[in-house]
Amino acid sequence: MAHQLRVAGALSVASGLIWPAQAGALAWAISGWVMGEMNRTNIAALFFVLGGLLSAHLKRAAGAYLFDAADQTIARERAALISREARARAGISSAEIAALAVQKLPLLQPWITRYHVAMMRVSILPVVLLAVTFWFSWAAGLVLLVTGPLIPVFMALVGMAAEEASRRQMVEVGTMNAMLMDRLSAMLDIRLLGAIDRASAEFEERAEALRVKTMAVLRVAFLSSTVLELFSAIGVAMIAVFVGFTLLGEITFGSWETPLGLGEGLFLLLIAPEFFQSFRDLAAAWHDRAAGLSVMAELEELDAVERVAFLGAARATAPLSGPISLELCGAAVAYSERILPLPNFKLNAGESVALVGPSGAGKSTTLEAIAGLVPLALGHITVCGETLDEDKADAWRARIALIPQKPHFSDQRLRHWLDPDADEADLWGALTLAEADRIVARLPDGLDTHLGETGGGVSGGEARRLMVARAVLSGRELILADEPTADLDPETAALVIASLKRLKDAGHSLIVATHDPAVFGAMDATVKVKP
Repeated sequence: MAHQLRVAGALSVASGLIWPAQAGALAWAISGWVMGEMNRTNIAALFFVLGGLLSAHLKRAAGAYLFDAADQTIARERAALISREARARAGISSAEIAALAVQKLPLLQPWITRYHVAMMRVSILPVVLLAVTFWFSWAAGLVLLVTGPLIPVFMALVGMAAEEASRRQMVEVGTMNAMLMDRLSAMLDIRLLGAIDRASAEFEERAEALRVKTMAVLRVAFLSSTVLELFSAIGVAMIAVFVGFTLLGEITFGSWETPLGLGEGLFLLLIAPEFFQSFRDLAAAWHDRAAGLSVMAELEELDAVERVAFLGAARATAPLSGPISLELCGAAVAYSERILPLPNFKLNAGESVALVGPSGAGKSTTLEAIAGLVPLALGHITVCGETLDEDKADAWRARIALIPQKPHFSDQRLRHWLDPDADEADLWGALTLAEADRIVARLPDGLDTHLGETGGGVSGGEARRLMVARAVLSGRELILADEPTADLDPETAALVIASLKRLKDAGHSLIVATHDPAVFGAMDATVKVKP
């Protein structure tokens, strides 16, 4: 990206350097027209048009480099964000990550496409234009020299306030998105509890807070623009007054030797606005810089969050060969600078094991370690007769399926979520095995129903039975289930347990993390997980 920005900056500066030549041609043409020298006017007009075409071409080329660099940067940061935050241990909501990826990262584009080029232009063009102005008139050059530097000084002072205001606005955007996602996911409970008015009032309060912070950013932007335009107008007006009274003969100083003529006066009038234009561009880009820095600060803050490493490359690969077997021996994982020991046990094909223990003992962590989603700090795990390591993790995961405590449904038809390649008979067979066939039969569109992200339209127990059906269709021999009956009434829990027993009877191996005596009573063995 750095190379693209340098090339774009050079092209933009080259485009800006064409204007003094165009201004000279235009002033020469008007002067010739006044003096009746039409040939000179035609030549100058042609030069002016050609200069404009060349300048436009250079600007277009610079824009292409800049937008390409911006698109590459945003795409790279978004991909890194999504892959990185999938393994974050911090309690950062998906809504905040979505706001950062969708709403905030695009704010890097104006920063990349405008700020760098504006900095290059303001460091070169005003100096060139000031030197040209001094060549014709020391008085006009002195006016630009005094008014010009005041703009960056005030802009920097206002810019510090703009950066802080933008940071507060970015935080509020993330907070509001997190709140919206939380309220939408709990909408059914909110309605049942009669808390709609309270939820609406809270959302209105957050929306008002976002409005206030957004208006604070706009106030700073308008303030800096006002300061800029004030000094620009004063500078251009003083040049115009000086040139006008010089041409009228009222002012006889300010030139080096001979008084200014019509051509020289017009040239200075055309140069003055362009001198301030570079500062205008930088002022506009300064606010883009403030927003971009706020986004970068948020990205850096997320970079510092502890990540969960995992074994393998998370790529599709051929399943690990050999009969299903599993053994944990002296295994332990590191969490927040403490070592969490895992239980020692063995599992062979067709067997079922229940992991029991108090909350926080490490039952879910044991399941994650078995799946290679948490690296070991001590000991080893043997799978299919081989040590589970970086090279074998993907192949091992090709033989296991996970039934999480909180089911998640993607935005697609239920039949495609279960298995896009399965035929109707296989789908219904798996649903019957999982005690989920009657669930699908009563859905409005059956297998073509779209469920919400958290299973809107089915209960928690029904969602877990659908997860069991999906595990059956995956063809994986080892099923890992995390608290499959948590928060379920006894009748619904019994149906989930029955579906798990059917999985075992069909030849699958099971490892279930649970608090439920009914669940570990249905397993072949029980392994205690001690904190």
